[in-house]
Amino acid sequence: MLKGFRDFIMRGNVVDLAVAVIIGGAFGQVVGSLVSDVLTPLIGALGGAPDFSAWKLGPVALGKFVNAVVNFLVVAAAVYFLVVVPMNEVQKRLRKEAQEAPPAPPEPPEEVKLLREILETLKSKP
Repeated sequence: MLKGFRDFIMRGNVVDLAVAVIIGGAFGQVVGSLVSDVLTPLIGALGGAPDFSAWKLGPVALGKFVNAVVNFLVVAAAVYFLVVVPMNEVQKRLRKEAQEAPPAPPEPPEEVKLLREILETLKSKP
């Protein structure tokens, strides 16, 4: 039973998924800090205080919803412009380089080289 558990844990995709979740959590903190500490104050400096939580429509706290929507849009824009666009550019450049430089043909095996030498020798004899 423990061997099966060990095999399950050591399977490649489980380890990859665990690493992705950990990196994703850390990246989430970085993006959250970027939004709350850098972008939101910049938006506030440009257009006044970026806090809509005081907005109410009767008993409905409409401002909290607006804050959540604005936060989502800012996070989505930050991820898009700071991660997606640069990664697309890198992938485009890598694909372009791969297309420009086709791989060299592999070296033929020794048997093929020897057979070619024999053929050349036979062709050169009268």
